[in-house]
Amino acid sequence: MRSGYRGPMRSMFRFIGWFLLVGCCVGGALLGFAWREAHRDPIVRRATIALPDWPAGKPPVTVALASDIHVGGGAMDAARLRRMAARIAATRADLVVLAGDFIDGHEPRTARANAPVLTAALKHLRPPLGTIAVLGNHDNDSDPRAVAAALAAAGISVIENDAVTRGPLAVGVVGDSYSRHDDLPATLRAMRSVPGARLVVTHSPDIAPTLPDDTPLLLAGHTHCGQVVFPLVGALWIPSGLGERYRCGLIRDGTRTVVVGAGLGTSMLPIRLGAPPDLWLLTLGPR
Repeated sequence: MRSGYRGPMRSMFRFIGWFLLVGCCVGGALLGFAWREAHRDPIVRRATIALPDWPAGKPPVTVALASDIHVGGGAMDAARLRRMAARIAATRADLVVLAGDFIDGHEPRTARANAPVLTAALKHLRPPLGTIAVLGNHDNDSDPRAVAAALAAAGISVIENDAVTRGPLAVGVVGDSYSRHDDLPATLRAMRSVPGARLVVTHSPDIAPTLPDDTPLLLAGHTHCGQVVFPLVGALWIPSGLGERYRCGLIRDGTRTVVVGAGLGTSMLPIRLGAPPDLWLLTLGPR
């Protein structure tokens, strides 16, 4: 009787073997694709946004938004960061906004080791209206002073809970809420003292619902657009208390526009799927 089962048993084991082999091949191919996606050049996304408080007679300006560099991580070494800086510079934007998480991980030694790498790459950004940066949660958790000093050495204005004028824009920069460095009331007070069309910059977009109605535009990063996003299933994890609401891209939120960049680097794993790296080139002007 045992011999009568050999044929079916062999067929079953053969099927299982082929199934495992195909699964390994598909999984390996998917991982390879995700690795390449994380290391590719960023997509340059474009949008034109009209601001209701645009100063009369002032021409439109362009703003490049990039975020989540995560230098020191598996997808961002010094050579790739130089390429990313060159891509940002190639947009010829009037103003560059860097929305946090320059460092990968949370260790002070990682921040200090990669500070010179940041300076060397980002010092080539010389837009007419300058470059503005806000620190992200990885920067604040590692060594924020080292990161801020590296950016300042590159000629970048590092701002937290304050406001500045850049051309026709009144730019309010709110500290990162994810790492509890935000002070929105202080930022709004500072914005009232500077002229221009209102633009708010931060790292995590979760502050969007708390903004007053007279702040028509918010630029942020942090979410990586989910980083790994499967069809039908969606993002495996979004570092936001608001879930999908501000996960990615250009979001019309009532009278406000929120732009959330996918970022340039990666966090935890050096892979991306369904959320390629990007930077935004925004044309801002009057209605």
